[in-house]
Amino acid sequence: MNAAPVVVVESLEDRVVIRLNRPEARNAVNQAMVSMLHQVCAELEELPRVALIIGEGTTFAAGADIGELRARGHLDALSGINSAIFDRIRRLPMPTIGLLDGYALGGGAELAYACDFRIGTPRTRIGNPEPGLGIIAAAGAVWRLGELVGEPFAKEILLAGRVLKADEAREVRLLNDIVDPGELEAAGHALADRIVGQSALAVRLSKSLFHAPRGAHPLIDDIAQAVLFETEDKRTRMTAFLDRSTKD
Repeated sequence: MNAAPVVVVESLEDRVVIRLNRPEARNAVNQAMVSMLHQVCAELEELPRVALIIGEGTTFAAGADIGELRARGHLDALSGINSAIFDRIRRLPMPTIGLLDGYALGGGAELAYACDFRIGTPRTRIGNPEPGLGIIAAAGAVWRLGELVGEPFAKEILLAGRVLKADEAREVRLLNDIVDPGELEAAGHALADRIVGQSALAVRLSKSLFHAPRGAHPLIDDIAQAVLFETEDKRTRMTAFLDRSTKD
């Protein structure tokens, strides 16, 4: 009997649902999962769509697979197994939405940090306990978390092992929203609906500009706007807006 895939992908016209599927291991991120996520990213880079990432069962991802981590050596660390895939997810053309039920710890938290949006449930717990295992949060948290929540709070998580409850995470805007577990996926689709209702090219360019080096602005903003000014989508949307305003 073939084993179930560790990542299950539901591909729709305007979005993709990516389901981490190792519930027996609390969706711990292992090499097989990383490989499959690379395949999904390749598809989303070729055909950009909104991505929703959710864990099967009652856990988003309880961390990286400790059994695999224990066996890895310095060359594995230098190859950036997890950091490369999380950075690739962050750089996807269209927004990503992390749907966090239960634990999002270690590598699971770093995967969540790589998403553009994060929605949790009352039982969501987020943190980076890596130093307690003799390693660091090297797949993005040591630099990305400070950008998300500020230096003092990030250091509590990274250096003192603080694990955030859902309401604490929302208070520092690490979670955009908290919903009941049974409503989590629907909340993700509702947010995706809002995104896909915008101009797809404008969303893509806005995301790229948001993450661009500060020194590149405002020139790249002007170039992006010049591209958008010449699109039929811009003319159609603005004409519709003016028509509605006239009727009102």
